[in-house]
Amino acid sequence: AVTAKHPNHVWHVDLTVIPASSGFWTSWSPFSLPQHWPFCWWVAVVLDHYSRCVLGVGVFKVCPTSSAVQSLLDRAIRKSKAKPKHLISGEGKQFWCGSFKEWCERKRIRPRFGAVGRRGGIAVVERFIGSLESECMDLILVPFREREFRRDLAMYGDWYNEHRPHSALGGRTPAEVYGGVTPASQVSRLAPRARWPVTAPCASPPAPVAGEPGAVVRLRVSHHAGRKHLPIVALKRAA
Repeated sequence: AVTAKHPNHVWHVDLTVIPASSGFWTSWSPFSLPQHWPFCWWVAVVLDHYSRCVLGVGVFKVCPTSSAVQSLLDRAIRKSKAKPKHLISGEGKQFWCGSFKEWCERKRIRPRFGAVGRRGGIAVVERFIGSLESECMDLILVPFREREFRRDLAMYGDWYNEHRPHSALGGRTPAEVYGGVTPASQVSRLAPRARWPVTAPCASPPAPVAGEPGAVVRLRVSHHAGRKHLPIVALKRAA
């Protein structure tokens, strides 16, 4: 197993299929489960292991070739201005081929092939794909138009990186860990109980009290890009 020690040390790349609005079905055989558009979209995901940050998402109407996946990884490298030392993927035909290994050799990246569900395998990117499906795709009408589908994926990726805390990251967001910034969960907190000792332990991670105890607070819920399935929750001091 490879242990990620810092951002951009280990990346993951994997593929999944997202059913379109009509789903995986037609009334005749042998096309009862056609895995291509307009029945589904193929989605490729590039993820940083250390921070869980989404670095790239590709959309395809058919099962992508190795060349298409390599182009997605090239775009992720240019966007992040970094490349990984190790790249973990499944054993699909896009990765288990000479073309992909040659691309890794040119980039001086060490390819590794992870087993499904195994520690040190591709479990991290599998969990992200599961979250994408349950927190986004299961809650919207998946678009038939590629431009609209790409926009929905981009919105979820931005929300996932910037606003979704992770228990595996100690309550931090992927963007906070990837960027090395002070997480919002560790800045000064509001203490609504006036008689509660300031030095008493609080929820992990511990954070100092802002001002005096007994603050009147209000819960504010907004939505990323106006999408109801992408909530942003904040606790503010009441005026």
